[in-house]
Amino acid sequence: MEAVPKPKVRNPSLDRARTFLTLVVLLHHAVIPYTYYGHTDPKDFFGFDMIVLATDSFFMAMFFFLSGLFVWPGITRKGPLNYLSDRLLRLGVPFLICAFTVIPLAYYAISLRQHPEISFAEFWWTTITKGPWPSGPIWFLWVLFAFDLIACFLYRLSPKILDPINRLSLYGRRRPAVFFAVMLAVTAAFYIPGRIHFGAGSWFEFGPFSVQHGRVLLYASYFFFGAGIGLAQLDRGLLAPDGRMAKVSWDWMVLAIVPYYLMWVLISIKRENLGNPADLPDWYEGAYAICFTVFSVAILFLILAYFLRFASSGRSVLDLMQSDAYGMFLVHYPIALWLQYWLFDFNWPATVKAPIGFVLTVAFSWALTRALRRIPGAKRML
Repeated sequence: MEAVPKPKVRNPSLDRARTFLTLVVLLHHAVIPYTYYGHTDPKDFFGFDMIVLATDSFFMAMFFFLSGLFVWPGITRKGPLNYLSDRLLRLGVPFLICAFTVIPLAYYAISLRQHPEISFAEFWWTTITKGPWPSGPIWFLWVLFAFDLIACFLYRLSPKILDPINRLSLYGRRRPAVFFAVMLAVTAAFYIPGRIHFGAGSWFEFGPFSVQHGRVLLYASYFFFGAGIGLAQLDRGLLAPDGRMAKVSWDWMVLAIVPYYLMWVLISIKRENLGNPADLPDWYEGAYAICFTVFSVAILFLILAYFLRFASSGRSVLDLMQSDAYGMFLVHYPIALWLQYWLFDFNWPATVKAPIGFVLTVAFSWALTRALRRIPGAKRML
């Protein structure tokens, strides 16, 4: 997640949705050690598997969508070169700093469990010079900058190139189901073939630059749908506070629950009938990709509808975190992993360890971000 360019008139619903997603990221990383696949702790709890399946299926795509909302106004206001310069400062510089500091510090906590004799200096040097050099959650930054670069290129070709999406957004104010259907069809077309070809676990990796092969086009489609909605008249389109979308929030819940349940059915088939193989048949990957795509778009609409309808007024703790959300995203990962390292030796149930890890990750990353933002010039990047 990152701090998107600010519109002239703030939309509290979108601000709160973005901050909420930041907390979802922290929750996701706090519970992974206590799940089936991320079982790096002796304790586990199936409820955390349910959380991770849900969050992994939508939250990064939604971040790209929210980031895209403000791209076209930013390029129009600043011009492509100035816009990219600002984005380089907001995305490129934090990416490089985190790649050399935050990420090695985070993964040292994992390495120390396997090789307790290794020093941080030795681990850091091996990571930088020989690899592997994982990026953790900061992969989002360089991919988002790449999408910004493509957006600027498209803007130079034609500032009106996303007009069809914007017109669809204006129509979606009254009939959001139509926008939902179009977005679902397009994102499915971009995601399903890649999922079938690459599978779920294939990553492009070059130094700290990484991204899932099968999801990069999915993320791009979310980004440019967001850019099309935000191109003009954001307050009169799909995300209008008084639009139809916010009034049918329970419909989006049903549309999210059904594919979510079917994903669990497919996971059960994989484990019990297919023997949990590394390479899954194409029919399985295709079926899972369909459920994944429907759930992802439906949960996006559900969250946006909730914040448009119920959480757009009054006071919220999310407002207090708003300006610090981007920094919390950047610094939370080593905090989460070192808390898990510390909790490992305690013979406590996962339902105790994970909440402790989550609450302390939120508290420490928020406090650290506030401290960092007091450094002169830091607010321009955080």
